[in-house]
Amino acid sequence: MAKDLKYLRNIGIMAHIDAGKTTTTERILYYTGLTHKLGEVHEGAATTDWMEQEQERGITITSAAVTTNWNYPTVQGETTPDTRSYQINIIDTPGHVDFTVEVERSLRVLDGAVALFCAVSGVEPQSETVWRQADKYKVPRICFVNKMDRAGADFFKAVREIKEKLGAKPVPLQVPIGAEDSFKGVVDLITNEAIIWNEEDKGKTYKVIPIPDDIKDEVAEWRQNLIESVAEYDDKLLEKFFEDPDSITKEELMTAIRAAVIDMSFSPVLCGSAFKNKGVQAMLDAVVAYLPSPLDLPPVKGINPDTEQEEERKADINEPFTALAFKIMTDPFVGRLCFMRVYSGKLDKGSYVYNARTGNKERISRLVQMHANKQNPIELVEAGDICAGVGFKDIKTGDTLTDENHKLVLESMTFPEPVIGYAIEPKKAADQDKLSLAISKLLEEDPTLQAFTDQETGQTILRGMGELHLEIIIDRMKREFKVEINQGAPQVAYKEHFTASTEHREVYKKQSGGRGKFADIVFEIGPRTDGQQGLLFENAIVGGVIPKEFIPAVQKGFESAMKNGVLAGFPIDSMRVRLFHGSYHDVDSDSLSFEMAAILGFKEAGKKCKPRLLEPIMSVEVVTPDEFTGPVTGDLNRRRGMMKGMDTKGGAQVIKADVPLAELFGYVTDLRTISSGRASATLTFSHYAEVPQNLAEGIIAELKGATV
Repeated sequence: MAKDLKYLRNIGIMAHIDAGKTTTTERILYYTGLTHKLGEVHEGAATTDWMEQEQERGITITSAAVTTNWNYPTVQGETTPDTRSYQINIIDTPGHVDFTVEVERSLRVLDGAVALFCAVSGVEPQSETVWRQADKYKVPRICFVNKMDRAGADFFKAVREIKEKLGAKPVPLQVPIGAEDSFKGVVDLITNEAIIWNEEDKGKTYKVIPIPDDIKDEVAEWRQNLIESVAEYDDKLLEKFFEDPDSITKEELMTAIRAAVIDMSFSPVLCGSAFKNKGVQAMLDAVVAYLPSPLDLPPVKGINPDTEQEEERKADINEPFTALAFKIMTDPFVGRLCFMRVYSGKLDKGSYVYNARTGNKERISRLVQMHANKQNPIELVEAGDICAGVGFKDIKTGDTLTDENHKLVLESMTFPEPVIGYAIEPKKAADQDKLSLAISKLLEEDPTLQAFTDQETGQTILRGMGELHLEIIIDRMKREFKVEINQGAPQVAYKEHFTASTEHREVYKKQSGGRGKFADIVFEIGPRTDGQQGLLFENAIVGGVIPKEFIPAVQKGFESAMKNGVLAGFPIDSMRVRLFHGSYHDVDSDSLSFEMAAILGFKEAGKKCKPRLLEPIMSVEVVTPDEFTGPVTGDLNRRRGMMKGMDTKGGAQVIKADVPLAELFGYVTDLRTISSGRASATLTFSHYAEVPQNLAEGIIAELKGATV
């Protein structure tokens, strides 16, 4: 029998590094009865941090999926007074910026999210990144201000920062009772009850107490704020609000809050301390009460590859099967696992799916429900489920899987470009095959990882999102694939771009007995002005001077030429080409000749387009005690940093700057030295910018092996 999707929640937990995502997930598993012992991150025992590297470092590297159930009183507005078991699929995501792809692909397939914030640090740089990602995929969210027990915790400051820094509309549903060491519980503004958790049973039960006198005014003020926010959203409640605010019932408030969350009008804010076992059950209640089920969201849209028309699929078991592959994982026992979100229809194990990208059918031999890195076999999956399949021969992150008779292509995912690379080689020549296998498997799993062979040196270059990202990848090669690696110094992923346009004629002619080669093209080449990436190709040929069957070959030639720029062989990420004249030979011209003419023409014309070198710029945020402000800013200036401002947060200075990645290798270690270990830094990729000409010449000369 098909399950009732009304009782299903697909949620993610997202936040800056160290805000307590994994600890919160552990508490959820404990309170929902899925685990019977609390696994702590600092002990390396967290369920969802199952990789050795995660346990050693105390950070989340890969997003982990778990499924649990939570009993909750039947949704407001229903007549039956009993509780229902809600199935909650949770994805615990990493907070470190190097693994931001894990957050991106998780949010793409989730229905709702819990945004965690540290009560001491408030909104941090990576909180802003994940919030923007959730906006991009239109994911409704609730906020949970964690670590209320820590020194310096300030719930209302965190709420203010959510409003100011994220441009969101936070609406507190709770007011904390105490803070720091004296944090005991919360006042629920909807029921107007004060709740204190019992510490004897690790916060499993709580008791209701009178609202403490010292916060009664604060509670009244924030309850008024809650009712006003809800009344602004719901016209019916607005009328009641003007007549008699007290006549608005708890059920009406909750129904309106749910509707406002689902259409992203505001985000409710709760608080607690996951580590001290306070507030997690109330957050689970809010997940069920306010975050959407698959039925609350609009049908998923895609393009039918046969008709090129847009079609939609409802979250219904009777619709054709449609799923999105959002993650590939290699398991030592079962091989490749493909994580998928099922949007419609159902799929039995052993049946076939159609992959829209490859145009092939694939048999799914097994279906499993994931519990971190453990698999529970299941017979079938239905609309709304998140599961993993085994048996794919050719699959990539972002592939759409459908019924062969009802094809559909869902919007794929876009991933950031890598900014840093290492040259790597196996320590033993005999391990070359092992290295190739390891790289191919890791590339399948991680869309932000790139590997290629440097044509001049023959070395393998591995590129990723940051030093930590590549460090983890190399560590995995050693542990999982038993390959010892030698690695070179970090290399910056430079790019090139054109700053001027030029016209050029390229004639490609070869005669070597028999049929020759001939192509003649006249084109204008230069920078794009629309701010987009890639090649903007304009076919302005009139009168058939170049037959139209050769035009795609010209475009293909320019596209492949962009991979190696004219300055130092770095890729050109955007350019415009207008092909407007040329000629051909009846016998000697073919597609390959025109492709070659485009490649050679690019190399010649590119030199006249005033090419410039671009480098990745990182957004750096340093939190430092007052006395180190001078040395820290001086050091950032020395690294070609552009200062963006300073703030004070909790008695410390927050320094913001844009700094070229090339100047930041080993920065965290240097910062510890400057500040006696008391300052911390967050580095996030921001944008590409031109390298100053004098430095660019040095970089190019160095790359070409010249002595500067």
